[in-house]
Amino acid sequence: MSSKIVLSGMRSTGALHLGNYFGAIRNWVALQDQYQCYYFAADWHALTSDYADPSKIAQNTLEAAADWLASGLDPERSVIFVQSLVPEHAELFLLLGMITSKGALERVPTYKEQIRELSSKDLDTFGFLGYPVLQTADIILYRAHFVPVGEDQVSHLELSREITRRFNGYYGEIFPEPQPLLTQSPRVPGLDGRKMSKSYGNAIYLGDSPEVIRQKCKEMFTDPERLRRQDPGRPDVCNLFAFHRLFSSPEQQEEVAAQCRAATIGCVDDKKLLAERIIAFLEPIRARREALIADRSTLLDILEAGSRKARERAQQTLELVRGAMGLDYRQLRG
Repeated sequence: MSSKIVLSGMRSTGALHLGNYFGAIRNWVALQDQYQCYYFAADWHALTSDYADPSKIAQNTLEAAADWLASGLDPERSVIFVQSLVPEHAELFLLLGMITSKGALERVPTYKEQIRELSSKDLDTFGFLGYPVLQTADIILYRAHFVPVGEDQVSHLELSREITRRFNGYYGEIFPEPQPLLTQSPRVPGLDGRKMSKSYGNAIYLGDSPEVIRQKCKEMFTDPERLRRQDPGRPDVCNLFAFHRLFSSPEQQEEVAAQCRAATIGCVDDKKLLAERIIAFLEPIRARREALIADRSTLLDILEAGSRKARERAQQTLELVRGAMGLDYRQLRG
């Protein structure tokens, strides 16, 4: 295993869906065999938009952690922890805030995009503006070498790299400059053909029961030009076939595509077929998830143990930082 460190996290927004699984979690699981991995629940990040009612954040953290573990994250091979249980994140966030320009934060593309998307919430806060600084602290606190991202997310890491360079320029080479680790992130459509998202209400969750999955598949959008059962379909533009690419073997995909084009299978039967394949894929994850949710004490034990381990690394980093910045008062004793 490489001595290089990989770090990634997710906001504590609750149970995970197929988009989260194929976009991140599946990659996290694979990386455990190659790197020293740190994965965390970003509950403080959730506060940037949900500060007015934080009552669900702790439960959302447990829901997400259960999905991670059920999907294959192993606390024996990865450090799995909660952001707020490692208070060093806050200290490094404060220190990095001293050297980060307000203008750089206001120019972050996602800052303005999210303000528009979440127009129902008051996001004119220091916490929301400083989100990228906290994100940088999350990464470099563990002196991480890599952050797994899809190609469309590489730009999100650039400000963190810029802040790291700025810190090292002032105080010495304390931190490695975090590099993007490109991972496969297939686009997972929602039931309505848009990107799968909690906010759109178009998601299939890892913990959904077979009955719920069958009902959701019935609601899936299909080829808008296939109006009758006998009309030939166009799998390349059909939302159903996008799911077949994720859950059907290459041979099964060829068979479904041929039947669709020849109109020997209708959309109703195709939805039933797809539902059973999704159910079969998710069944072991769902069973493990249910066991973890039912045993909350064990789940909390795992997160607390991982947070203690993460904090050991974080404390070592802050000792280096305080020394570099002249804030280690023990040195004054001579």
